Amino acid sequence: MKRIMRMALALCLLPAMASAQTAKDEVLADLNKAGSVYYAYPVTTVEQTATPKGYEPFYISHYGRHGSRYLIADNDYFWMLQLMREAKAAGALTPLGLDALERIEKVWLEAEGRGGDLSPLGVKQHRGIAERMFNTFPEVFKGKVDISARSTIVMRCAMSMDAFCERLKELNPQLSITREASNRYMRYLNYHSPESNAFNAPDGPWQEEYRKFEESHTNADRLVGTIFSDSLWVVRNVNPHKVMWGFYWLAVGMQDIETKVSFMDLFEPQELFDLYQAFNYRFYVGDSNYPGSNGMLLDNAKPLLRNVIESADEVIKSGKTGATLRFGHDGNLIPFAGLLGLKDCYASVENPADFYKYFVSYKISPMAGNVQIIFFRNKKNHDDIIVKFMLNERETSIPIETDNYPFYKWSDVRSHYMSVLAE
Repeated sequence: MKRIMRMALALCLLPAMASAQTAKDEVLADLNKAGSVYYAYPVTTVEQTATPKGYEPFYISHYGRHGSRYLIADNDYFWMLQLMREAKAAGALTPLGLDALERIEKVWLEAEGRGGDLSPLGVKQHRGIAERMFNTFPEVFKGKVDISARSTIVMRCAMSMDAFCERLKELNPQLSITREASNRYMRYLNYHSPESNAFNAPDGPWQEEYRKFEESHTNADRLVGTIFSDSLWVVRNVNPHKVMWGFYWLAVGMQDIETKVSFMDLFEPQELFDLYQAFNYRFYVGDSNYPGSNGMLLDNAKPLLRNVIESADEVIKSGKTGATLRFGHDGNLIPFAGLLGLKDCYASVENPADFYKYFVSYKISPMAGNVQIIFFRNKKNHDDIIVKFMLNERETSIPIETDNYPFYKWSDVRSHYMSVLAE
């Protein structure tokens, strides 16, 4: 609870907050953002603040989510395909429904057997992030540098790590990169306490309120009426709520794979925004700084934060250069960004109707989302170290004072986060 109060105070002190804007306009302008954490990594050129005179980068601490993937299981595609095939056989599809079925058939040709797998786009995303990191901070990667890379034991994370590291090795074959995907590292790459697991269980304390919210934001009658032509067949065979969400997953997931079809035209923009609000709700309450969690969800990132500090201490003590690369999931990146206090990542909001205004999941954890902490050393005094924080390769702030934004004194940063770990 102390963290919620402390962060709420910091929230008030920041010059600009997400509440001054709205995600609604952004989602309606780009319907792919309605996918929340399915939003494909936005690749844009972002100008970096010049390194202060007399300093140079020497170390990068990184945590990245896996890249774009297929829907989490084959059945997320197949049950919809099977239902639509049955409807066709019964003569219960409209012309639009028949067209939608043809599109699902095309998607299934690519997706079958790949549920939850990293997609080709996911590989490209991590190769691109690695290349930009290398080119933006070349001093870190000069010569025979030791780099540590670790991922969770989930295959899409290990393959994301492999794509990232392979690109670095192509750019500098002298790099020595140790790559591991092991249960040994799950304790900080993908930690969830028993208390948070109980909080997020199907019978958890927030689930009934969420169920009502999802129900009120899933208005399926119009969509179902445009797809199916036989109302009696629908009564006997179709769960409108489930079908609308089935088409939602197909629609927002297409941006992450290769097949060039779309399902966005099946929806009204407001319908997609309503579904986005429900999906965004789940990630806010289940992974971020929702008041009802009393800080336990952000606490899940404490082992990761401790590893960040310990790894940095080790490199600083050695006097060498290098990088620590970590690969995991949205359920780890979101609480980590909140625990760090990155701008717009830790709001404490009570009213579900306001969640989307203060917690914007596609900005925090799109596919391949990442936090990078860049360390700079004074060339004349190696004890003088400053850092900057980047969320998805964009400079951002943390809730401590600095007279040289976006740079912070590492001594201040370390002290602040050690106090966070002690809470």
